[in-house]
Amino acid sequence: VQLQASGGGLVQPGGSLRLSCAVSGSILSIGAMGWHRQAPGKQRELVALITSGGNTDYVDSVKGRFTISRDNAKNTVYLQMNSLKSEGTAVYYCNARVLERGSRDYRGRWGQGTQVTVSS
Repeated sequence: VQLQASGGGLVQPGGSLRLSCAVSGSILSIGAMGWHRQAPGKQRELVALITSGGNTDYVDSVKGRFTISRDNAKNTVYLQMNSLKSEGTAVYYCNARVLERGSRDYRGRWGQGTQVTVSS
């Protein structure tokens, strides 16, 4: 199972980016999916989460500006980031709870991370 994240880049403050993360491999089912970020010198934090049923949750600092969504047919999770601030500069990682063929339990899997830099 692999998670491939994309969509990072350099954006000016106030700008927007859309991150994508596609899950591939021998998958029976995908549970909750999420985006985390890790800024330089800081611990990784959960930014947004979406359950298999579509319920969402966000860290307070991004509420009203970020939107997480998923396309179950494509095994893909998205993070639309609007009104980006300089403190949003970080490596963004996607993760997903995946039930793989041959397994009995869901396991957490991580993508490789994509850099988001918010700077003028």
